[in-house]
Amino acid sequence: MSTTPHPDTASIPLVEPHLDDAAASLDEADAAAQRPSDAATASAKAGFAARLAASVADPVLRILVGATLISRVGRGIFLTVTVLYFTLIVGLTPGEVAVVLASASAAGVVASFAGGWLADRFSAKRLLITFTSIEGVALIAYVFAGDFVTALVIAIICGLFEQGANSTRSAIIARAFTGESRVQARAVLRTVTNVSIAVGSGLGALALALGTAEAYRWLIVGAGALYLLGLFQLVRLPARVDAPARAGVEQVVTETGSVDAAATAEAIAAERRSWRTHSPWRDPRYLMLTVLSAVFGMQFGVAELGVPLWVARETAAPEVLIAALLIINTIIVVIFQVPMSRGTHDLRVAGRVSAIAAWLMAVACLVYAAAAGLPVGFAIAVLVVAAVTHAFAEVLSQAGGWGLSFELADPVQAGSYQGVFGMGYSVGALAAPLVVNATAISHGFSGWAVLSGIFLASGLGIWWIARRAARTMPSAAAPA
Repeated sequence: MSTTPHPDTASIPLVEPHLDDAAASLDEADAAAQRPSDAATASAKAGFAARLAASVADPVLRILVGATLISRVGRGIFLTVTVLYFTLIVGLTPGEVAVVLASASAAGVVASFAGGWLADRFSAKRLLITFTSIEGVALIAYVFAGDFVTALVIAIICGLFEQGANSTRSAIIARAFTGESRVQARAVLRTVTNVSIAVGSGLGALALALGTAEAYRWLIVGAGALYLLGLFQLVRLPARVDAPARAGVEQVVTETGSVDAAATAEAIAAERRSWRTHSPWRDPRYLMLTVLSAVFGMQFGVAELGVPLWVARETAAPEVLIAALLIINTIIVVIFQVPMSRGTHDLRVAGRVSAIAAWLMAVACLVYAAAAGLPVGFAIAVLVVAAVTHAFAEVLSQAGGWGLSFELADPVQAGSYQGVFGMGYSVGALAAPLVVNATAISHGFSGWAVLSGIFLASGLGIWWIARRAARTMPSAAAPA
């Protein structure tokens, strides 16, 4: 006679061993049935980890991510303390601070193109290392700034080499990656940048809390040191990130074996003319894309200047909400920039997301305006809705702009094309405070409506360029 086991008496021996095995199998099946969510969760975690690892699988991207992760923490520190350092420690007036910051931005306009232009002619790897080194040293030099002129000179140097490094980095991405992987690389780097700057901002808050000159200076030194620390990653970049060497023109030899100087000179001139035909300045479509992207890029000025002033002066919402809105923006960018950038190497997709961004930004401007005059609770809710809408407009506009800036560029002078595109953004950043102040801040709802129209027109203009390009470039428009 066999003994039937009770579920709670598994230790009691059975007469038939196969029944024990069967019971164990039933127990395992029952346990698996009771924990389906555990398996699903583990699978999801594994999938996320795999996607995260895959996003930086390329060695070039992994190096750039490592360098960005380190240096952008330093950038976050500096952005947090810079204005108060100039005013409280150096002793500059608000007007002098404005001149210093504007001069740095103006220097960046020139450097944006120069960085890309140089990356077509010299080693992009060496340029990026050189520019980053000088920028790091210049940041440290701020601790020696004791007057307006010194601060101005240092700021101009920082602006020059920061934007030069940015354009060189874009040229490296344009050459080291192809198709969707280029946009993916930009999206990953932007996500890492946002995370690192947020961490740096938290560290910068230490100086604000302590409030001493020594605290400010030590954090600025730390910010510059982090830039220099990132160089240990950049030196590992492979040679393939550099532009291929231009083919030299051989000397023309006559039948007698002598060099035909006139013919050789003509061959050299012909090669130079051919090189110039690949210039972005001879590409009206790309120049129009750059202009429209620069105009739409003023949405960063809305977040940095327009929204804080609007919240503080025209709404009943508490000023602490400004920081909360910035945090919301950062979270959305970190979570959604990479997934929402997929597929934007396809011209049609890039145009479509640019159009969506245009409508979202237009709506965000009107919703920001609607917060004026509302009770505190309603004002907070409306501003949060506007900030979320604005953040998604930012994410989509960046994804579409990256895709188009890479796919519509002539690969022969990829660096110069990226330099021109970056220069457009620098001009937009320089103009944004003036435009935002002249519209939304000065004229209230009607000014916000004008801004809404500007963003809608520029975004739909980018969509139009993408659609036309997709028709004339069928191979580029086809999904990869």
